[in-house]
Amino acid sequence: MSTSTPLSLVDVTLEYPDGSGTTTALDRVNLTARAGQLVALVGPSGSGKSSLLATAATLVRPTRGQVLVDGADTAGLKDRELTALRRDKVGIIFQQPNLLPSLTAVEQLIISDHLRGKNAKAARARAAGLLDVVGLSAGADKLPHQLSGGQRQRVNIARALMGSPRVLLVDEPTAALDHERSAAIVGLLREVTTEFNVATVMVTHDTEFVPLTDAVATMRDGRLTAPVLAGG
Repeated sequence: MSTSTPLSLVDVTLEYPDGSGTTTALDRVNLTARAGQLVALVGPSGSGKSSLLATAATLVRPTRGQVLVDGADTAGLKDRELTALRRDKVGIIFQQPNLLPSLTAVEQLIISDHLRGKNAKAARARAAGLLDVVGLSAGADKLPHQLSGGQRQRVNIARALMGSPRVLLVDEPTAALDHERSAAIVGLLREVTTEFNVATVMVTHDTEFVPLTDAVATMRDGRLTAPVLAGG
C-alpha cells in the first residue's frame, strides 16, 4: 500500500574501508520526503550528498540504519527484490542524461517500459503524454544530438517518470546548463513533483533556486541538518 511518506532515512550511517580504518560517508542521517514535496540537498563537494542519494536509491546498502521506500524497509530485501523496488518505485535523474544515441526521445522512454515488461502500445501512449508534460512533444522523434542540453534533460526527467515512481532522486540536474535553462529545469521538477505527487530529493549547487523547493537540507562531513522550509 502506498504511503504519504515515500522516502525515509532513519539514523543511516555509511562507512567505507579506508586502508586500515574506515571512512564515514554518512553519519546518522535522518531524512524524510513526503509525497508532493521537493527537498533540496545542498553542501560542499565531498560532504556526502552523492552517498546519500545512492543510499536512498538502494544502490548502496547502509552500514547501519533504515532506508524505507514507500513504507518498505529495504534492509531485509534481497538484491533481486531491491532491483524490482527501484524499477517500480524510484526514478533517478542523473546529472548527465546518458541517452542512447540511436534512439529518438520517445524511444528512450518506451525502452524503459519495455524493460519493465509493459505493453508496447501503452508504453508509447504514456511516453508521448510525458514528453508533452515536459514540453517536448515537438521533439519526440528527434535523436539526442538534435536536442539541446536542456531538452535532453527534459527527456531524462520524462524517462524517470515512466514507471510511475513514488520517489524521484535528482543529481545536479542543472550542472551543464546555463542560467535560463537551469531555472526552467528546476521549475519543471517543481511542477512534476506536484502533478505526479512524488517525493523528490534534488542535489543542487544552485542555491538561488532553493525558493522553488519546499525544504532545504545541508550536508557537511557526512552529517545532515534537519530540512527547513525553503526561504525560511
